[in-house]
Amino acid sequence: MPKCALIKNYGPTMFSPAHPLWLVGFRPFFSLACIAGALLPILWVLIFRGTLPAPDSPLSPVQWHAHEMFYGFGWAVLGGFLLTATKNWVGIRGYHGGILMALVAAWLLERATLAFGGAWPTPLWLIGSHAFLAGIVGLLLATLLRHRDSDSYRRDNLFFLAALPLFIVAKSLLLMPEHFNAGWAMTLGLFRLAFLIMFERTLTQFMRGAFQVDILRKPALDNAIKALGLLLVFAPFFPLPLARGLELLLAVLLLGRFFFWHPAKAFTRIEIGVMYIGYLAIAGQLLVDALPPPGATGWVGTVSVHLFTFGAMGLVIPAMLIRIANGHTGRKIVFGPVEKRVLYLMMLALILRVVGPQWLPAAYLRWLDLAAACWLAAYGLLATRIVPQLFRARVDGREH
Repeated sequence: MPKCALIKNYGPTMFSPAHPLWLVGFRPFFSLACIAGALLPILWVLIFRGTLPAPDSPLSPVQWHAHEMFYGFGWAVLGGFLLTATKNWVGIRGYHGGILMALVAAWLLERATLAFGGAWPTPLWLIGSHAFLAGIVGLLLATLLRHRDSDSYRRDNLFFLAALPLFIVAKSLLLMPEHFNAGWAMTLGLFRLAFLIMFERTLTQFMRGAFQVDILRKPALDNAIKALGLLLVFAPFFPLPLARGLELLLAVLLLGRFFFWHPAKAFTRIEIGVMYIGYLAIAGQLLVDALPPPGATGWVGTVSVHLFTFGAMGLVIPAMLIRIANGHTGRKIVFGPVEKRVLYLMMLALILRVVGPQWLPAAYLRWLDLAAACWLAAYGLLATRIVPQLFRARVDGREH
């Protein structure tokens, strides 16, 4: 058989820019998100228990955990989503090939820097810990700004144009021990804003497609919600009464709009219902922050943060990965038994992490163990389902 025929039969290797993995941004980054989602929570529990040593890093273990869940796992998801969505919004080919390979290399370098870079020279540590976010934010801003005239969400994407560079500011603060609280609060606020934008766009389509109903969309209300979401990114720097008042106002607006989004219908379909639970988790997180804690002892554990990370990120992200991985590889978007099992595991993780410690505080460590085990099982199962698809060409014959 001629040499050229052998090459044609085997196709490009994974390390070739022509491999299907590097065709669109969601492919490599959703693969990384599955790995990070499975491993990072269980690694944190083992470090928290003292079973594993803390990372060799200038950061405290808590800083490392917060950074990795938001900027390791969270930005693998958000980066893959935005690299894919922005090209569709403005109607261009999008970043692929070598550029995606470089971004993945920067993401992996960031993980290594945060885990093993404690003794590295300061310039090398700064490059390793910031190159990925700076690079991907720069590329996304270039897409949205250069092709602004053809952007199908031109006005709405003003919020992304404001939020994307703020992620760099928030990350820098999170990495500084003296500004850690401000950094993670800003980061949570930015992810919250991204989810609020995404809910409006996707749930409008999902509810119309699944139930032939229109959810309430009033520009004045929607823009007020997003504007408050952006303003609350800076809540760590506001006087406490002002920050709490704005959080309470946003929660009230979200809950008021919720009842006009046909929740009774949505909860009949688990793949849509989990998004509504995520929406409620955001409102709940705001209320927990804004209102006095219950009883004499208050909440057990960091309920506000984990209501968001388990309730919004934890529930919505798997459903989003399944939809995009199937739809953008030419497959039908179907939530079969395996996909539903993933979502049920993540709902169980939310209950174990947030509700369990309130009910039985003495078993706090056990609740952490069980919640992390759910993430490991759910994202491990999800990886076996979608990652092979991400490494293969589209089944409908289209290139990307």
